[in-house]
Amino acid sequence: MMNCLQSWPEPVVRVQSLAASGIQAIPERYIKPPSHRPLSKSDFSLPQEVNIPVIDFENVFSSDHRLRDEALRCIYSACSEWGFFQVVNHGVSHELMKGVREMWREFFNLPVEVKQEYANSPVTYEGYGSRLGVQKGASLDWSDYFFLHYMPVSLRNQNKWPATPASCRYACISGADKRNTDLFGVCIGT
Repeated sequence: MMNCLQSWPEPVVRVQSLAASGIQAIPERYIKPPSHRPLSKSDFSLPQEVNIPVIDFENVFSSDHRLRDEALRCIYSACSEWGFFQVVNHGVSHELMKGVREMWREFFNLPVEVKQEYANSPVTYEGYGSRLGVQKGASLDWSDYFFLHYMPVSLRNQNKWPATPASCRYACISGADKRNTDLFGVCIGT
């Protein structure tokens, strides 16, 4: 595990550890240059109405090819023009979403030493991490994250999937596997 942390161009310090250390100011390497910061409200005016694309996933799985093709066109358009979209009727229950959110909160509240067992490396972002990119001296984001390959199944490395909390591996795989496999098939045209 220590080799993983030493393989980065600089020592990796978890943001959670920094925040808990009692520092009085955010370290310089976490402060983005002005050109990389979001614009302030005084720098631009927001339109009165923002129409973020909403995709009805129920139609993605419709037996009516017209509805299905229209939903796929909407996804393509949203990705091309906006880079994201809101999904409705996705089939994931509110209970499952709430449970997964609580499970990840439980993981991130574990001691750093436990989370380090799943640390990522410069070779792959998969696992527990605090930095994206390997450039020495780069500005870093003020966040820790956990990245998992979910689809395609061939990329899943379950050694990177946390065993603690106990529900984590099960929750990550169950509930949506069949629906995501179906979606993957629709997106690649099978």
